[in-house]
Amino acid sequence: MYIDKETIKKDFKRKLTSMFAEDVAESSPLHRYQALGLLIKEYASNNWLKTRKQYTEKKEKQVYYFSMEFLIGRLLMSNLINLGIKDECEKALQELGIDLKELEEVEVDAGLGNGGLGRLAACFLDSMASLGIPGHGCGIRYNYGLFEQKIVDGYQVEIPDNWLRDGNVWETRKEDKAVEVKFGGYVETCYVNGRLTFIHKDYETIIAVPYDMPIIGYHNNTVNTLRLWSAEPVGREFDFNSFSKGEYNKAVEYKSWVESISQVLYPDDSREEGRILRLKQQYFFVSAGIQSIIRRFKKSGIPIQKFDEYVAIHINDTHPAVGVAELMRILVDEEQLSWEEAWRITTNTMAYTNHTIMAEALEKWPIDMFRSILPRIYMIVEEINRRFVEELSARYPGDEQKIRDMAIIGNGNIRMAHLAIVGSHSVNGVAKLHTEILKKQELANFYHYYPNKFNNKTNGITHRRWLIQANPRLASVVSSAIGNKWIYVPTDLRRLMGFSKDPSFQKKIEEVKTANKIDFSNYVKENYNIDIDPNSIFDVQVKRLHAYKRQLLNVFHIMDLYYRLKENPDLDIVPRTFIFGAKASPSYYLAKQIIKLINTVADKINNDTSIKGKIKVVFLENYRVSLAEKIIPAADVSEQISTTTKEASGTGNMKFMMNGAVTIATLDGANIEIRDEVGDDNIVIFGLKDYEVLNYYKNGGYSAMDLFKNDIRLNRIVNSLIDGTFDVSYNEFKLIYDHLLYQNDEFFVLKDFDSYVNAQNTINDLYKNRSRWNEMCICNIANSGEFSSDHTIMRYSKGIWNTKPSIIL
Repeated sequence: MYIDKETIKKDFKRKLTSMFAEDVAESSPLHRYQALGLLIKEYASNNWLKTRKQYTEKKEKQVYYFSMEFLIGRLLMSNLINLGIKDECEKALQELGIDLKELEEVEVDAGLGNGGLGRLAACFLDSMASLGIPGHGCGIRYNYGLFEQKIVDGYQVEIPDNWLRDGNVWETRKEDKAVEVKFGGYVETCYVNGRLTFIHKDYETIIAVPYDMPIIGYHNNTVNTLRLWSAEPVGREFDFNSFSKGEYNKAVEYKSWVESISQVLYPDDSREEGRILRLKQQYFFVSAGIQSIIRRFKKSGIPIQKFDEYVAIHINDTHPAVGVAELMRILVDEEQLSWEEAWRITTNTMAYTNHTIMAEALEKWPIDMFRSILPRIYMIVEEINRRFVEELSARYPGDEQKIRDMAIIGNGNIRMAHLAIVGSHSVNGVAKLHTEILKKQELANFYHYYPNKFNNKTNGITHRRWLIQANPRLASVVSSAIGNKWIYVPTDLRRLMGFSKDPSFQKKIEEVKTANKIDFSNYVKENYNIDIDPNSIFDVQVKRLHAYKRQLLNVFHIMDLYYRLKENPDLDIVPRTFIFGAKASPSYYLAKQIIKLINTVADKINNDTSIKGKIKVVFLENYRVSLAEKIIPAADVSEQISTTTKEASGTGNMKFMMNGAVTIATLDGANIEIRDEVGDDNIVIFGLKDYEVLNYYKNGGYSAMDLFKNDIRLNRIVNSLIDGTFDVSYNEFKLIYDHLLYQNDEFFVLKDFDSYVNAQNTINDLYKNRSRWNEMCICNIANSGEFSSDHTIMRYSKGIWNTKPSIIL
């Protein structure tokens, strides 16, 4: 699309007038942003309509990606880039006295996700649109997202993330596409015309209203859709009868109950009420989404028996796994297909991505809870399980233990991962090691039973967001060296290897990094009132806070380095700035205490003048996509230090790599594949190997207490949690202390400490040789194209969905 700056100026002024009756001079930054956003959506609307019509008219097979999270971040700049009008828009606004970057900062991050799961989904949508693959997202329109994180006295405090306060310019409410979702009640069975029929009675109804957002492809005419569902009451929003009797709470309780379903992402599930709400959320958006897909499909006139030939539904982790039973319900109860025909369609339609081996994330629902909330769905799950167990009994006669282990229903629970596996034609892991662990360890029984279902699709990131948009300086230097082909063929970045030892190109890469670090240093000063040295090593760990991700290992190294500097302020180290950003789940107390520890250590170090400013620690409040876009281009060191076997893949590791950071890593998740791409000389590896970790878990033999007693550094560090070293109460970090010593350090923080310190010393030595360091940075950038989500999506498209690109004319 090409639109010149004069047209943009004229259209922008028209929008301001029609929306707010204001001219440019008197308009606020918010109104300017909203006018520009709606104008961009208007520019995309013709292609949005054309895309939908072409998919329908040509009967293209379409993919629907179901996910609890879509961490899309801000859309203003990415939409301008993808439409190809960013430069013209910037010039137009400049001539009107408006700074486009100022409007970018007005936009709030969409509260639709939390971590890697949601960001992956967002990258996948971008890649599908940019490759012309007919693919859409389906999720929940959360009113308040996860939460906004504030740090108060070093503690995480959660406040509502009111991201919709000023509306969302990118969405379009489609009230005419609303559907009903039913909860509770009971099911009666009877025969109608000789067919067993199921009648759902006395249920509570919720209206699911879709809000559509355009997903604009890069420099093509494709505009796919992210459909987000909002829970709304049906009919009686307000019980006037109850209000008249003075029963004020009862008058609004139905409305409040309904709206709670799309209120927040991941409600606290430490209590039963929270678990019930999570289950309702999952069924709510899955049922609404599948009903909507089937309604659209039936308009095509194609027989429902061919549904799987034209529709692919992808389950992103176990959250949408109930979709297996919901599709069966609709095909059997509403379309009146036989069970066998419905099952064939369902399994051919559904595909499942597993994102973890962590038991806590392999969801299970208590039978009684599930049955009371979803009575008909429970009956279907029960029948799926009965038939599956029959198959298992025939395959493994007499092996009752294996049958119990593989059953969908067992030990009083419904195992959603098992339902997803049995009800799908494809089960993929998200990195080579992760997939192998699934096949050989966690899901070995299923792999042996369904060997052809299992496959690997290593995660990816969209280089349009994480290089072109987040790091325009670097993108410009890359294009000046090798041309623009890499934008369309990301693996073309490999041509940069020819410049890796070129002093003049190394200098350009170093200048880009320095400029980005200066920008970030100014941001930290403005927002945190901390002075950091842009000439120091920026050592960054930004990701969800979880014990297995081992922010604790990172802070222990910082404490050790601090103690060494206290003993010798002239210690020969390159100044280092350690940067953290992470949210902890509100009910995850250990993780929240680790945040408090990081901030306590930061306070101690940053105010100690005796160490001559050689190290600083910064905890970035409320980590989010827009903040990641500021820090990742400035990072020198990428911390990817999870306990080996625990991180399924990671995508942050790929973003840092693409922006020229050097990775310090365990051989976990996609770190292994990054190592394979860049070679051992361009990444710093440490820690236990996968077979060592698995052996400890299986056979024992690890003693955290022995390490604590025998390593003088660990003894000092761990004791300082409780001995008054920090200006906190004795019990403040007792939970961390006990977790390490009396719960035997589940994630091997103490075991990997020595290896990690040696790796950090290697980083320090490498950074001193700037030519060698710059060569490593270039090598990482050059080999990052392999991790573009475009490649990942092409593999999904060919290997799982059986879809092909559709060129929108």
